[in-house]
Amino acid sequence: MYFLIKSTLEECSLEEVHKGEYQYVVVLTPEEWKKEQGSFDIGIEMDLSTEEIHNTKAEVNYDSLTGTFCIPSRRNITENDYRYAFAIDEKGIVFIDPTGVVNRMVKKISLRKKWKVPCLERFIYDFLELIIARDLSILEGYERELDDIEGDILDDAKTADLGRVNEIRGDIRDLRRHYDQLIDLGQELEENENNFFKPENTRYFRLFTDRMSRLHDTANSIRDYTVQIRDLYHTQMEIKQNRIMTLLTVVTTIFMPLTLIVGWYGMNFRYMPELESRWGYPIVIIISLAIIIFSLLFFKKKKWL
Repeated sequence: MYFLIKSTLEECSLEEVHKGEYQYVVVLTPEEWKKEQGSFDIGIEMDLSTEEIHNTKAEVNYDSLTGTFCIPSRRNITENDYRYAFAIDEKGIVFIDPTGVVNRMVKKISLRKKWKVPCLERFIYDFLELIIARDLSILEGYERELDDIEGDILDDAKTADLGRVNEIRGDIRDLRRHYDQLIDLGQELEENENNFFKPENTRYFRLFTDRMSRLHDTANSIRDYTVQIRDLYHTQMEIKQNRIMTLLTVVTTIFMPLTLIVGWYGMNFRYMPELESRWGYPIVIIISLAIIIFSLLFFKKKKWL
């Protein structure tokens, strides 16, 4: 796919791209790039195999700015990544994309964006913004989930889904790493070492870097929140265990004197006077009940129950 950067992105032919009247955006598959690489004055010294793309970065070369994108899928952050490469000079940008995701993104920009001052810098800014367009709502969704889990823990820690907290923590870890790389990419573009960009337009990259920093801070806050929820879960479980131990201790303490009575009167000596007493059995029952009632009142007054 070939586009010229005018007031909007206008699809064109390869011949129109090479006329040089407008800056361009080109999206090619690796196979198409191998065929057409010679027609672009952009040197790319990199392996375009998707298996070799592991992060998002930009590298300054003598006649180009090249790099790769490794973008987590927002539907499954920890498992699926979109991997593609790019090359930039003052005339335009070329994407080498085996996934098809760049085609979809560029088409969205062509349909939705209209610029008063068309330029390559503004297109790159809109492209980078499209990568993170859903991230704030995703982070807010994680925060709401954690709020619900926190409420479940306070109600009954056993019903809380701590596994989901671990999943969110894993997603946030991957997003933070992704944001770090995008911040580095934005700073590399803003540096403009090869002077491919107009100095007054590098502000777009600064705006993007500032936004990425805010998203990174939000992700940090949510990561800390997951740690607090895990601590709260363990605290609630310890409190519940302590309550159980307290109850068992109270029960044991109540039955200690009763056990003593049972042991005492279980000796069955021949001349124990209570054995022949008509009221011995009822009296022992009354004494046992009195001990239980007194113990319960005592523990309740001490707030041990």
